[in-house]
Formats: sequence, C-alpha cells, structure tokens
Amino acid sequence: MSLAPRAVLVHRRTEYEELLARHGTHGQAAFFLSSRGRSIDEVVRRHDRTREALREVAAAVPLTWRSSRVERADLDRFLFAPEDVVVVVGQDGLVANTAKYLRGQPVVGIDTDPGRNPGVLVRHRHADAAALLRAAIGAGGRAEELTMVEAVADDTQRLLALNEIYLGSPGHQTARYRLGSDDETGPGEAQASSGVLVGTGTGATGWLRSLWLERGSAAGLPAPCDRRLLWFVREAWPSPTTGTTKVAGELGQGQELQLTVESDRIVVFGDGMESDALVLTWGQSVRLGIAGTSLRLVT
Repeated sequence: MSLAPRAVLVHRRTEYEELLARHGTHGQAAFFLSSRGRSIDEVVRRHDRTREALREVAAAVPLTWRSSRVERADLDRFLFAPEDVVVVVGQDGLVANTAKYLRGQPVVGIDTDPGRNPGVLVRHRHADAAALLRAAIGAGGRAEELTMVEAVADDTQRLLALNEIYLGSPGHQTARYRLGSDDETGPGEAQASSGVLVGTGTGATGWLRSLWLERGSAAGLPAPCDRRLLWFVREAWPSPTTGTTKVAGELGQGQELQLTVESDRIVVFGDGMESDALVLTWGQSVRLGIAGTSLRLVT
C-alpha cells in the first residue's frame, strides 16, 4: 500500500524571533532598536504575516495527507521522503537552501511578504496553497525543472546547489589549487585566488550575475531551466608558480570542471550554506558539473 502524500512546510525564524532570542523580551528588543533610530513595529508586522501564512498553508493540507514542519536550521538533519510535497513558506533564498536536500520532490514556493521578496522562486500566495497542493500530485500539474549544480569529491562526498557552489579557503583567504577540465590530459593550471564560483541559471539573478557583470563576460547568462553552467575564478593572482589563463568558462551537459587542492584545506558549499560544507585537504580533487537531479518547482 502506497503512503499518503506528506506536506512538508519549510520555514525559518523571523527577524522578530531572532530579536527575541537575542534580547529576551519584546520590550528589550524594542528598546534596542529605538536607541538606534529604528522601530520594531514593521518587524512585528512581517512576523505576523509570516505566521499567518504558515497557519493558512497548514490549514490547506488535505485531511487525508500527513504533514510535518522543518526550520531552515534543521534541514541538514531532516529526512525527506519520495512522497513528500515540499511547501517553502518564506523568501526565495529558502527555496535554494532546501533544494540541495531534495531528490525530485515537487516544491511549492509561498511568498510571505509580496513586494519585499523578488518572488523568483516563491511565486504564490498562501491563499492558493490548497490548489497548489492538489496540482503538485495531479497528472496535469505544471512544474519547471530548474537546473542544479553538483560537486563530487574523490572520496564520494557529494554536494548539490540550486544557485551556485563556491570553493575556497575557510575565512575567504587565498586558496591554492589546480584547475582543469575533463577534456585535458595535463594536471591543470596552478592558481592562487579567493575562490571559484560555479553557478546555474537560477543563480544568474544573484552572485553569479555580479561576477558576470564585473568581468564583462561575452557568455550569455543561462536561464533557470537551461542545461548550462557558468564558472568564474575570483581574483586569480599571477606569480612565478600560479597562472591566470583559466578564470572563466561554461559547462554544458556532460562537461566537468576539476579542482585539485594544493593548500591545507578548501571548503565547498552551496547557496550560502557554509554550515553544511564539504572539507577537502591537500591532494584531494573535486569535479563540478550539471547535476543529474533538478528542482521541480510547481508553477
């Protein structure tokens, strides 16, 4: 017997909840902000809108379904199941934070603060939750398959990301490594830089775009569903032993970029989640390319 679908509501602590955790009470948090010329009122209003959205989405889950909730901080410890329908209630970035832990489950993005969020990934209002949940498992439901980027280390560690993967030294100091592609026979170019970024079409609205603009790149930015990645080396340093000839490029289906560590430690993390990173040491290598799995975003 197949299990009933499970709605998993993903959310994060609001700014107001963070203030209370730091200052203890509403009054102390209000005083802290007012002493700096800020008001707590708008923070409370955003908190209330988020809580209302969570209540409305939870109420929209069909009675025959199971349901669960998970905070952003606990995503790396939460076990998603194949029958899950994931409902992200919050900001665009929360969808990206969640994507790396999924394997094809449908995702519904609910915008808790329309007008404040860009709405690139959280495209819907909480009033539409019931219809979206039905569409997520229905035969006629529409979804976009958003391309993801994958890093696979030589010890089989694996990392997925929806926007981008960053490789660099902890603390963002100089990283030393060799960089090459899968069609090269040599060891690659020795480099010293502040890191390497490999991004997708979804990431082209953020960090990847800023590097693309800075370089004046002639490569067209990929669209979210394009099976294409762009990569950039940040601030490569020329020296007698390190080069700067490989500082940008494009990866298509089946193509890979290889990085071999030549410093004490390099971290690899996706979508800003530094707390859930791969750690590579001297001599280890990692390959980056288009992931075999995509984010299935319900439209």
